[in-house]
Amino acid sequence: MSVPTAAHPVLSPALLQRFGGAGPRYTSYPTADRFVEAVGPDDGLLALTERAQGGPAGGGAGAVLPLSVYVHIPFCESVCYYCACNKVITRHHERATQYLDALDTEIALVSRALGRPQAVSQLHFGGGSPTFLSDAELERVMSSLRHAFRLTDAAELSIEVDPRTVNAERLLWLRQLGFNRLSFGIQDFDAQVQQAVHRVQSFDSVQALMVAARKLGFDSINADLIYGLPQQTPASFTRTIAQIGLLRPDRIALYAYAHLPQRFKPQRRISANDLPEPADKVAMLASAIAGLGAQGYCHIGMDHFALPGDALAVAQRQGRLHRNFQGYSTQPDNDLIGLGVSAIGRVGLSYVQNAKTLPEYYDALRQGRLPVVRGYVMNRDDLVRRAVIMALMCQGRVDFESIELSHLIRMGTYFARELAQLAPLAEAGLVEIEAGALQVTAAGWYVVRAIAMVFDRYLQQDQQRAQFSRIV
Repeated sequence: MSVPTAAHPVLSPALLQRFGGAGPRYTSYPTADRFVEAVGPDDGLLALTERAQGGPAGGGAGAVLPLSVYVHIPFCESVCYYCACNKVITRHHERATQYLDALDTEIALVSRALGRPQAVSQLHFGGGSPTFLSDAELERVMSSLRHAFRLTDAAELSIEVDPRTVNAERLLWLRQLGFNRLSFGIQDFDAQVQQAVHRVQSFDSVQALMVAARKLGFDSINADLIYGLPQQTPASFTRTIAQIGLLRPDRIALYAYAHLPQRFKPQRRISANDLPEPADKVAMLASAIAGLGAQGYCHIGMDHFALPGDALAVAQRQGRLHRNFQGYSTQPDNDLIGLGVSAIGRVGLSYVQNAKTLPEYYDALRQGRLPVVRGYVMNRDDLVRRAVIMALMCQGRVDFESIELSHLIRMGTYFARELAQLAPLAEAGLVEIEAGALQVTAAGWYVVRAIAMVFDRYLQQDQQRAQFSRIV
């Protein structure tokens, strides 16, 4: 897979202007904005029941693979101004009790529909801040999950950690609960940037947690970074990248800040005048790619990095990289169970999303029904396009023969219009159109979302992109 390096020039301002507009991140296809309210609790129940019976016709191998499970814990003690997650800001920790009661009900409903404890090979706690919960509350959730599902011996059990909410003793407790992977939300080490986004945490405190986590034997430690935040400069972010190199996490997720204050209220506290210019954002990304590469990290897809021995880097080399709502994954195309407020799942051909507000989530569960409020059932065309888009996003390459054999189509015929639409991207040196394949170039990785968008039938039909973040 080609990735940008010091030997490759960064994206020019002209190409940035042409191809760096708004677009989906493609953690799914179709994207979540295509979900409809016509899909509800009965559809979610049907998808689970069909999995229990072997899966719907055309649903693929998901029904015979272990499950992935995502648990959403929405609570945070304080707001980070950049945040676009579904969250509840509160210092009243007693609010977690009602939420965990509801979560237990949802787990029981899902378990009953599946019929028996099914194998789970991947479990992820996200938020919000999962470490908002007390040690006893985290133990309660894990106990409920272990009762409802069968965690495989090699299961990846990960949790997002706000460094401001844990110490070495809490990390020990997480390890004893079975978690073997941690993801620290760092974002940036620059003090001015931290103050601008209302998330202050020192390098020394994070370093102490990293050292403790390694001593406790966590299999993999991830660090989240964001570029494009207020007060960031290429120089300041270069310093953050150097500091990350000192911590040596196994994985790094490097996200572009998406400033969408019309959708996310906390972002209204950020002045657009304090944000770096698009050209500076590209410079930050290029510098980070070069800096992390020099530190020995492999570039994974569009926004992840991993040490060569990490499972994510191994999966990429072996062509086994996948993408889901948590980003890049080593897991096969497993069915995903989403638990908690706003959580999204995919079972067979069906995407389902839970209610986004706590009152609505609680009300559904009090009535004894799944809290699904919208979703989408994929058709044959969706499956074909999903395969192409995920190949681009994960491997940077689409081999025509593989798609043709899997979906019984002819790429040149089925995607004649799309292949023609790639011509400007090819002329710009962002993608190579070969006789039997598409290959994203090193420069093309900056705008791989723009390349994938060509194959998004829904986006091409309406061109309504305002709800998405900028590609760069």
